[in-house]
Amino acid sequence: MAEKIIKTKEEWLKILTPEEYAICREKGTERPFTGKYNTANTPGTYVCTCCGEELFTSGAKFESSCGWPSFNKAAPNDTVTEHEDYTHGMVRTEVTCTRCDSHLGHVFNDGPPPTGLRYCINSVSIKLVEKD
Repeated sequence: MAEKIIKTKEEWLKILTPEEYAICREKGTERPFTGKYNTANTPGTYVCTCCGEELFTSGAKFESSCGWPSFNKAAPNDTVTEHEDYTHGMVRTEVTCTRCDSHLGHVFNDGPPPTGLRYCINSVSIKLVEKD
């Protein structure tokens, strides 16, 4: 992982769209089935919208029908961090970018083998770098 990125609210607001800021920095959620990567099948690497850190690969992406892009594993090198999340009257595991603390989504234990994990990620939180 590259060096930790810390920015003020004002610095983030200068480089992110209002939607990116609301989801990535304020832990928002895009509406289900609206994200541009929900059904994407393009080969490549998904990086953090805020800092460009590699988070997921297209090889780990699967169709979960949950309304958000889903991956069964994160990229190597601990680029995704898990946190307990008790908001909205639920107990969930939030996932963030380790490098910049951007909110990505949540991980659940109902994914396919071999990991059994489903990283349910906001399309706004990631960008696809297509494979050449």
